[in-house]
Formats: sequence, C-alpha cells, structure tokens
Amino acid sequence: MSNPRLAPEIEHFYSQVIDESDRLTMSADGRLELVRTQEILRRFLPPSPARVLDVGGGPGVHARWLVADGYEVHLVDPVARHVEQAAAVCSASLGDARALDAGDAMYDVVQLLGPLYHLPDSSERLQALREARRVVRPGGLVAAAAINRYASLFEHSALAHLHKPRMESSVSEIMHTSLYDGRRGFTIAYFHRGEELAEELRAAGLTDVQVFGVEGPAWSMLKAVENHSGRAPSDELFTSVLTAARIAEPHPELLAASSHLLAVGRAP
Repeated sequence: MSNPRLAPEIEHFYSQVIDESDRLTMSADGRLELVRTQEILRRFLPPSPARVLDVGGGPGVHARWLVADGYEVHLVDPVARHVEQAAAVCSASLGDARALDAGDAMYDVVQLLGPLYHLPDSSERLQALREARRVVRPGGLVAAAAINRYASLFEHSALAHLHKPRMESSVSEIMHTSLYDGRRGFTIAYFHRGEELAEELRAAGLTDVQVFGVEGPAWSMLKAVENHSGRAPSDELFTSVLTAARIAEPHPELLAASSHLLAVGRAP
C-alpha cells in the first residue's frame, strides 16, 4: 500500500519528535522491554529459517535480531522515515496494518508490535488482526503488542509528577477511557487490559491465545532510579527487575502492572 492512512499526528510524532530506533536501547526500561519481548517470542517462533512479516515494525529494531537469528523478515510500516531506516536491516516497504499487500498464507509468523497502540477504533484493531491472520499460514504464529491500560499510572508516579493537577487529570482520563488524545508528550494511543487484548485476538479468529506482561511489576523502579539519579540503574537492580517479570508470568493478576502486554495466537 503506497499511501497508508495514517493520522497526521502519528506521522509527525514518529517523523519529527522521536527517533524510534533509540527507544529500546537508550533507557533501562526500554532495554527491559526488548529483552523480555525477545525471550517471550523465541518460545513460540518456529525454527529458522522461516518467513516473518513485521507489521508496523518501525525502524527495524525487532527485525534486526530476527534476521540475526536466521529468519527471513519483511517489514512494513506507514512512516517513510522508518521504512528508510529498516531497509538497512531487511526488505521493507510502506504499508498499513489494516490492508496488507501480502497474499493469503504467505508467512510463518506475523507480528504487530506497535500498530494496535495507535488504532483507537476497535473495528480497525480487529481489521489489523484479521489481516495478520489472513497472511499467516495455517498453524502460523501471530504476535501482537499493546500498551497496558495502567502503564501511565506507574510511569508518572516514577517520574514524581503524577500529583500535579494536569498530569493527574490526564492519567485519570486514560484509565477511565483507555484513550490518549496525543496533546502532550506522546501521540494518539489506545491502552489495553490483558483480557481485552486476548478477546480481540480471538475475535480475529486466532486460537491458543496467551497474554504476557512484558516488563513485569517492577519496571517503574528502573525509570525512577534513572530519572532521579541521572544514572543508569545498577546491573543488580536491572537483573532483579527482569527476574520479577519472569516470576510474575504465571500470575495473571499481575498483568496490570506491566508497561506493555504481548499476546500470541495461532491461525486455525
């Protein structure tokens, strides 16, 4: 798709405001997200070589390690800047998660590790997930990431400004509506609950759905230490927080404490 239908606010955010290629390496909680995403996905990925479609794959952060693991990756993203960056990692093209150019059952794995963040309309999220199901082979893996409904509560507590009236009002609104309007700091976004994410994958026709808390219940400690000391957290603290994420996995009541959720399912 040569002209993806992307909200101008989202295009501006990823083209002009932040460099997404740095997000998962420049902060401790970003590195935690990357490590945990890798270890969860590697449990479900088929042996390499296999064909992976990285939908909304940004500048290719996840494509890079998948290629290093021996997978054949094609990345699609609606932001031209991201496609240009990702082309140094794998084949890449402009595309829209809601209307993929790929034919039916072309891929062994389809991952959406960003598109659901920025589709506030449930029908469009379902459309994206159904497209993923369409282009993955029978029995193939679909993986979809979401921002947790309560992530902003933990984040802005760690940053020590949740008590400020404007921030308190903004976070309360996100928790009440699950939507962020993109007026400050971030762009238009939708925030999921774990059970809601699982139901969306099932509604798209996927089976064997499981949802994981990516960063676990202690991730905001990393953000607090880094923000208030100006230094990276110690290796010991990082490893303890990572261990907490692993220990928390069998306890679904702790899903709400993670910053991100990662759901996996299979095409029938």
